[in-house]
Amino acid sequence: METSPVARRQARRKIRYAVVGQGHIAQVAVLPAFAHARRNSELAALFSDDPVKQRALARKYGVERTYGYDEYESQLKRGGIDAVYIALPNSMHRDYAVRAARCGVHVLCEKPMAVTESECDAMMRAAERNGVKLMIAYRLHFESANLQAIETVRSGKIGEPRLFNSTFVLQVQAPNIRLEPEMGGGTLYDIGIYCINAARYLFRDEPHLVQAAVAGTRGGVEESSTAILQFPGGRIASFSCSFGGAKVSEYQIVGTKGDLKLDPAYEYAGPRQHRLTIGGKSKIVRFGKQDQFAPELLYFSDCVLQGRDPEPSGREGLADVRIVRALYRSAKTGRAVELPRFRRSRRPDAAQAIHRPPVDKPKVIRARSPSGAH
Repeated sequence: METSPVARRQARRKIRYAVVGQGHIAQVAVLPAFAHARRNSELAALFSDDPVKQRALARKYGVERTYGYDEYESQLKRGGIDAVYIALPNSMHRDYAVRAARCGVHVLCEKPMAVTESECDAMMRAAERNGVKLMIAYRLHFESANLQAIETVRSGKIGEPRLFNSTFVLQVQAPNIRLEPEMGGGTLYDIGIYCINAARYLFRDEPHLVQAAVAGTRGGVEESSTAILQFPGGRIASFSCSFGGAKVSEYQIVGTKGDLKLDPAYEYAGPRQHRLTIGGKSKIVRFGKQDQFAPELLYFSDCVLQGRDPEPSGREGLADVRIVRALYRSAKTGRAVELPRFRRSRRPDAAQAIHRPPVDKPKVIRARSPSGAH
């Protein structure tokens, strides 16, 4: 009796991935992460329209199969690829996720999930209809410092959480897809989403009213944005993000008994630090560097092999995209935007922590960092 593709996949110990898109984040973080995810994950193929990248990255990582984007569906249908890691511009996420799902291939997609709510819905529907897993690459849902912050707040050490504030700033120089609106660029899509997601997982709730303002221009998008999110119970989250200032990445959550600061909060390469203050006395806890991308691969592969639904799911991606969209509407009209009720039953917790040692930053091939450096 012939076994099904799902049964054969579960019988294997490793999920075979194709990384789709070979830009900066793929080269400095995703591809190196497979060395720390060997337990259940294998880098099997690369998709890129740049033959120089194809040859160089295939040699570097020992990948035999490299393809252009025009071969995407034909190669997924041939077998040999169980999952894709989509590291393409935001505007391309929906198309490549839906096409992979239709080929019976699981999808791990970079955030933001997509550019609109309807695109998110299409991705979720395609995954469900074709019986594949869909996960959005929220790496901080597996990172020790952020998960410990969640547990600190949940424990009641700072009392009842009331305020969240955050700043996330970096320099982005053209040409860069983050500055191209037609590619889904913009401060809120690119870095503001981290602040939104952090506020949601620390408050463990969803905002019901949001307001935003934007200022300046960089490329074809706003240079800076500031947002206020009102949560049930009189809780408020505020954040500012920018493509035009000195590098800052931090958040603070204030409760009725104390506060907790995490700095840096959102970076993927460096160490980080908690400062917990209660009754005027502060305690510092330091967290070392770690690979934040291998845990995503390990976790998602386990979900595929064990038939479990992942957290962060497509619905988690949708939760943030709908807020980003509402904030841009608010900035355009100058008015607060009310959000319909949104339910989330699953949120990240300490049980999801996976620690892997840091990777050595590789030399990139024909790709630019946000700052414009090769």
